[in-house]
Amino acid sequence: MYIILGLIVLIALYAVFVYNGLVRARQMAEEAWSGIDVQLKRRADLIPNLIETVKGYATHEKTTLEEVVKLRNQAQTVPAGDVAGRAQAEGLLGAALGRVMALAEAYPDLKANENFRELQTSLETMESEIQMARRYYNGSARDLNVKVESFPSNLVANQFGFTKREYFEITNEADRAVPSVKF
Repeated sequence: MYIILGLIVLIALYAVFVYNGLVRARQMAEEAWSGIDVQLKRRADLIPNLIETVKGYATHEKTTLEEVVKLRNQAQTVPAGDVAGRAQAEGLLGAALGRVMALAEAYPDLKANENFRELQTSLETMESEIQMARRYYNGSARDLNVKVESFPSNLVANQFGFTKREYFEITNEADRAVPSVKF
């Protein structure tokens, strides 16, 4: 009788331990997603200043600048939990920002502008921080996904409705391509 009662208590304690691990992993993934969201918001806030600085020098590049603003606005309308949608929107925005940065090569006065250089440096720093936040989120999502799929924790995960998280991945194949370097 005591053996059966002891086994039931051990199983219950194990289930509580697994459940708490799943909750911890889910919270880590949510915190990591919040970190990405903060970095993307900081980048979105930087874009209007960048566009205004570039406008003064590159007036006939209006379509490129308008595209960046449009893509920024689209990225901000993606629902908070839509990881794949946000990744796609931010990938398009990143590509458009790259085209704006390329304008500096065509406009030496813009390239020499102190405000533009500061914004460019801020944007480069921001992109690095976004990459760091993305790696942290993907690691947290991986940890949660392993717990949700692994036996026996998957029994507890299924019982309490824990689900896998999507990874924040680059969806544009051109962004994954190795750049060609020519001398």
